[in-house]
Amino acid sequence: MRTVLAACALTVALTACTVTTSAPQAGAEAAETTAPVPAQAEADALQQAIAGDWRDPANVARDRYRHPAQTLAFFGLEPGQTVVEITPGGGWYAEILAPLLRDNGHYVAAVVDPMAMEEGGGRDYQQRSKTRLEEKFAAAPAQFDQAQVVAYDPAAPVFGAPGSADVVVTFRNVHNWRSNGQAEGMFRGFFDVLKPGGVLGVVEHRAEGDVADDDKSGYVGQQQVIAMAEAAGFTLDATSEANANPKDTKDHPNGVWTLPPSNNHDDADDAKYQAIGESDRMTLRFVKP
Repeated sequence: MRTVLAACALTVALTACTVTTSAPQAGAEAAETTAPVPAQAEADALQQAIAGDWRDPANVARDRYRHPAQTLAFFGLEPGQTVVEITPGGGWYAEILAPLLRDNGHYVAAVVDPMAMEEGGGRDYQQRSKTRLEEKFAAAPAQFDQAQVVAYDPAAPVFGAPGSADVVVTFRNVHNWRSNGQAEGMFRGFFDVLKPGGVLGVVEHRAEGDVADDDKSGYVGQQQVIAMAEAAGFTLDATSEANANPKDTKDHPNGVWTLPPSNNHDDADDAKYQAIGESDRMTLRFVKP
């Protein structure tokens, strides 16, 4: 198992990567390595997608917190791959991934099937979310006409044909699956859809340590996420601090949603939470043996 203990410091073209060491997360095996560094052409393509003028300005403003260049390079994501993004929400990463893979590769947005939900038990919400994403794709065919939307049942998730994907990525979703009792099945689904040697990339709000199954803070222990992936058959390949935020004290009255971008706090406290910024996040790269 290899562990990257600090974020790659990339040039604009993402051609350089410097690794430094720091104390590992509790229980993590310490080793020094380098994250995948894309070739110049792949790096340029990624940077062009991030700089695309089709991106929502509000999404671009969050790049300083979400670090898409460093994160996607760390996951080894590049043109030519089949990439499945799990529950892409409003399409923050879809705005980068779908254009990047449009002419060379395949982008799949895996969304919850509204009809798999009970009426009044989230069906309307999931339908609105799916419709908004489909409308976003339809409104900009030059970027999204090749994007595929796959609906899955959270109780028995299937994200595509077995062994059909090179990369599966998910951003800030694990806490929801844990609270709904779906995490085990989701990680099995990731394992099934990936090719041998395929990569699972996970970004998640990071707790100080393990949290209870019914924890409502939105944070999850890093070792808990690693254990879920390993139980499904994955091997932890590396970790990155690209999305770390040491200012996040993780003790907010409304959990992670106290912080930007949700900003679920009193107006009087706005300056305090803006100074913290978005949450401290783990960034993990797993491999299917």
